[in-house]
Amino acid sequence: MPNVLARYHRLIAAGELRADPDQEAAARRLDALQQELEAVPPRGSTLWRMLRKLPEPARGIYMWGGVGRGKSMLMDLFHDCVAVRRKRRVHFHEFMIDVHARLAEARKSETGDPIPPVVAALADEARLLCFDEMVVNNMADAAIMSRLFAGLIAARVTIVTTSNRPPDDLYKDGLNRQLFLPFIDLIKDRLDVVGLNGPTDYRRDRLGDAALWHVPNGEAASEALSAAFFRLTDYPPTDRANVPTEELPVQGGRTLHVPKSLKGVAVFSFKRLCAEARGATDYLAIARRFHTVIIVGIPVLGPEKRNEAARFVTLIDALYEYKVKLLASADAPPAALYPSGDGAFEFERTVSRLLEMQSDDYLAVGHGNH
Repeated sequence: MPNVLARYHRLIAAGELRADPDQEAAARRLDALQQELEAVPPRGSTLWRMLRKLPEPARGIYMWGGVGRGKSMLMDLFHDCVAVRRKRRVHFHEFMIDVHARLAEARKSETGDPIPPVVAALADEARLLCFDEMVVNNMADAAIMSRLFAGLIAARVTIVTTSNRPPDDLYKDGLNRQLFLPFIDLIKDRLDVVGLNGPTDYRRDRLGDAALWHVPNGEAASEALSAAFFRLTDYPPTDRANVPTEELPVQGGRTLHVPKSLKGVAVFSFKRLCAEARGATDYLAIARRFHTVIIVGIPVLGPEKRNEAARFVTLIDALYEYKVKLLASADAPPAALYPSGDGAFEFERTVSRLLEMQSDDYLAVGHGNH
């Protein structure tokens, strides 16, 4: 099986990637981890049983950097290359949903602490856990992560994860953040922190000069946005029927259904976001979770759609605050989206933001940077 570094160099030679010192360093570290993991015989094998003492578990990796710097690509290369039988690659958000479901089941059948049996089950299933997009935006996750991951590492599970933020910025300004700080210490103590902030934003590169705002709504606009989604996520268009969905947790115990969700890119209809009863907490959850949002079906607004317009204003404010990239289809360009009537003057600030969100300066700013 090829190693990570050789595969990475082949991508550069083929012109699919540009030489990048940060990526090169990360690829070398992942390559070393691959060799270390493969040097240990599979559990239960003859060679494994002959070992007098198991070697120290391989030290994991925390790769962080701005959007589009190649973190997920490198982790996928690593996961594909490494010859480890018990391995799992999962989006971090999906993993935590699974953990909470397991904890709920453990509480039904166990009278004591539910975390140890969940840790034991996870460690039995995977010797290597690869997480994409580690982000912590709710107290339920923050409260358990230190004990959960300390348990996994103690059980000889190797962790490889990507994140848009350095460890010290995880769950920044979160409620009861002091409960989360031991997890940050754990990352810095037990994982190698590798930064990727090279000069090339590959996701922005993939958009090229493509339009971000498509007028009017219709088949052509939908096809253009669909093509942008597949370019941004590296998902094969031939498998469009199986694009993952997501149930996004929202404050208050609610969830928001995301019809398409992959690698930090989400697709919504205007109707789902603004014609239903939603508020700032919903939109902030979206803005924190996704670096790129695609909205289809935005109508011309006016006094007769005052409620939808008010929600749209709140949505754009949240996306703008977190520097989320916005692609959309609409029945009019931003300046003509609310053409006249009561509320048109107040809508002008949103028009200004929509125009700024299409600028190169805005698009160059990393997700979450205020």
